Amino acid sequence: MPNVGKSTLFNALNRSKQADAQNYPFCTIEPNVGVIEVPDERLAQLSQVSQSKKTIPTTIEFVDIAGLVKGASQGEGLGNKFLSHIRSVDAIVQVVRAFSDNNVVHVHNKVSPKDDAEVIGLELVLADMQTVSKRLENTKKQAKGSALKEMQAELDVLQRLATQLENGRLVRGMEFTDDEAKIVRDLHLLTAKPMFYVVNTDEGQTNNSQGEDFLPDQKKIYISAKLESELADLSPDEATEYLQSLGIKETGLDKLIRVGYELLDLATYFTSGEPETRAWTVKKNTPAPQAAGVIHTDFIKGFIKADVVGWKDFVQYGGWSKIKETGKMRLEGKEYLIQDGDVCYFHIG
Repeated sequence: MPNVGKSTLFNALNRSKQADAQNYPFCTIEPNVGVIEVPDERLAQLSQVSQSKKTIPTTIEFVDIAGLVKGASQGEGLGNKFLSHIRSVDAIVQVVRAFSDNNVVHVHNKVSPKDDAEVIGLELVLADMQTVSKRLENTKKQAKGSALKEMQAELDVLQRLATQLENGRLVRGMEFTDDEAKIVRDLHLLTAKPMFYVVNTDEGQTNNSQGEDFLPDQKKIYISAKLESELADLSPDEATEYLQSLGIKETGLDKLIRVGYELLDLATYFTSGEPETRAWTVKKNTPAPQAAGVIHTDFIKGFIKADVVGWKDFVQYGGWSKIKETGKMRLEGKEYLIQDGDVCYFHIG
């Protein structure tokens, strides 16, 4: 919703003032896009062992869009056309307000994370209904005569989706065959995407110390956007010291990334040598050739084998030059599934 701290949080994560964060609804019109480095303490250790000239973290792209209000599908507020900005994202983070501040107006004049989440949930369902209805109408026009048989499968899927959404239910959780799933993917439905909540709390209450379990059945994390904003203005050492003084173990960015990786089933693997040490993001259990393809698509076809070692062993035994003598390095083929923390050297033909 407007005025829940989305842009403040976005700026804090991005360590910038890129998003306009003001005390009035809809101050975000155009989407703000930020590419944020993923903090990973393993990188520095690998880089030190390899004496790398460059250290390159993996990144996550965040998109901050305008707030939705009740009735957005009917044109209330800014309407829902701007939802097109997040049709292509992998997951949605919904920020709900739990902080108390009389100087920051709530668009519905009442702070209730549960109510806000229900409003947004319904508006996303209504937005998807518009998408599915339009596609269903067009498909019905095309599916006449000889084209009906070949388009029947798509019609069936669209009808199922329409029924689900008309009943106010999300597409996420529905089961589809591989062919059906492709039709659904092409629609870029918002309620089909994985989602979790950021409960924006008062400063110092980021461990749910407010005593109220907001959204008990939902995946969520507690973050104070105001605190994150203060941390963004400090050096890394000062930020660590400040967090320790508050008894907080991880930053909001760390929480967001950890939960995001869990939600999307992601893993990080590394390449490390003198030129550079670099982190790469893949889906968990990605086969080695496809993981190599993240570096360069030609590597998929040219993949021969991979030298693989766990990052802790790589650090402990002193890098590639010494690891071969320990028996800790494995030679893996095309069937190998990449694991989080693997250090890989790909042999490409």
